[in-house]
Amino acid sequence: MNMTLPRLLAPLVTVVGLAALTACGGVSDMTRQQVARSETAVKQAQTAIGNSEAGAIELQQAKDLYSQAEQELKNKNETRAQRLAVQAELQAQLATAKAQNAAARKAADEVLASIQTLRQEAERSGSNTTLR
Repeated sequence: MNMTLPRLLAPLVTVVGLAALTACGGVSDMTRQQVARSETAVKQAQTAIGNSEAGAIELQQAKDLYSQAEQELKNKNETRAQRLAVQAELQAQLATAKAQNAAARKAADEVLASIQTLRQEAERSGSNTTLR
């Protein structure tokens, strides 16, 4: 029974030891992946926004947050890098949503203007028919 306990503890000690070395040696893959996701979100927002003013402020904030997250990653400040990367991703998503909303509003305004023009033409056509 005494030999079973060391055999069971050996893998556990190895895993804990490796985890401790990894924690001391750098930043986790999860944090690196979060920073990479925030970079992707910023690039997608940049593409979605293009030259539009809608979402431009949020995009700039996302870029700034991403840059800070990248710097914290280099400094091996995992907690701060993770938090900044999440904030950058959310700001990029907000920028994209604002740009899409502005585009949808513009399209809706154009449809409403077309409907108004059609109504006016229909009214003119109707009044011209009664005058004949």
